[in-house]
Amino acid sequence: MKILVANLGSTSLKYRLFDFSNGGERMVARGGFERVTDYRVAIESCLAELKNGGYIQGSGDLAAVGFKPILAKGITGCVRMDETVLNAMEACVLSAPAHNPPYIAGVRLFSKIMPATPMIGLFETAFYQWAPEAAMRYAVPDSWYQLGVRRWGYHGASHKFIAERSAELLGRSDVAERVRRLYVDGPNTPVREPHLRVISCHLGGSSSVTGILDGVGIGNSLGMTPQSGLPHNNRVGDLDAFALPLVMRSTGMTLDEAERQLCKESGLKGVSGGYNDVRDLQTQAGQGNAKARLALDLLAHQARHWIGSFMFQLNGADAIVFTAGIAENSAALRAAICRDTDQLGIELDAVKNAQTAAQEAVISTPESRVKIMVIPTNEELVIAREAKRFLEAGK
Repeated sequence: MKILVANLGSTSLKYRLFDFSNGGERMVARGGFERVTDYRVAIESCLAELKNGGYIQGSGDLAAVGFKPILAKGITGCVRMDETVLNAMEACVLSAPAHNPPYIAGVRLFSKIMPATPMIGLFETAFYQWAPEAAMRYAVPDSWYQLGVRRWGYHGASHKFIAERSAELLGRSDVAERVRRLYVDGPNTPVREPHLRVISCHLGGSSSVTGILDGVGIGNSLGMTPQSGLPHNNRVGDLDAFALPLVMRSTGMTLDEAERQLCKESGLKGVSGGYNDVRDLQTQAGQGNAKARLALDLLAHQARHWIGSFMFQLNGADAIVFTAGIAENSAALRAAICRDTDQLGIELDAVKNAQTAAQEAVISTPESRVKIMVIPTNEELVIAREAKRFLEAGK
């Protein structure tokens, strides 16, 4: 069984091909296209690359195309991306303006080019469908809630990968099996005591922190939209709701311009004065740029804030996991997040931390009650696995 996973951006298409033949799972090909102006050309070029590389003879060799959609009204989990689902995504364009439109258009084009191939989506919200209701509500009138004003949580594929892999590395095969079966059976696969408590820190261009109890997400720092939570590279993160009307009334700014600034000129970029790559921020901070230093400090502060929140909700933690581009590669940021936490049982090994980049490693001291780990995420593999399970379940 071969499954193509397509990651659709507003001007990009990235793909990975997974082969599940003979009981294994291998990524056999990967590629992508930037500055896409015609998605049909990009999709056809993707299929041509796979055919010319000898990975497929034609689109009929693909059991499915898997996607990572963001948000749909009334729909989550792993589903077939039919018109009902796409229409439900269209109903949420205002909440995910940068993400939903390219996915909707891209899936429809894939369906036209490959009408016999199932299109399967694993929603980013899926990992939080069993979180406590109190963790996912805002204190707004019920009529607002009915419109979708609530916490949804995102980066679900990444945090699910961390839930499974961290359980394996911590010797909890029972929890790993629960995570593998989560979207098939729900959180009903039994696990033994004691509880396994993991805090997953996905820090990249977009960042979030999740608490995981026995393999199940109990909440996420991202809220109603992907613009919330921690500061992102150029998106604001959490913001007092009354900041928007204050700025608009004080300056005469239009709603469209305010939205643009919150989504494209804020976050690390807004605080630093133009830098949104952590590598550039670290270079600038090293040269004495106070705004760049503030942006880094803000990211670390907010990560600590959410880690502390989930430690309280989980009654402690067995492991804190760093994943995604920034967290996997920035030893300095990991050190800033873990500083002065020895009284919480969190002790970072400075040497191991400095030597670790983009590889699995335990970077805590032997005495640390809480294991500090780096685990590179693999969202595409999660999507391919769930698409395979979806097909095998005959859905």
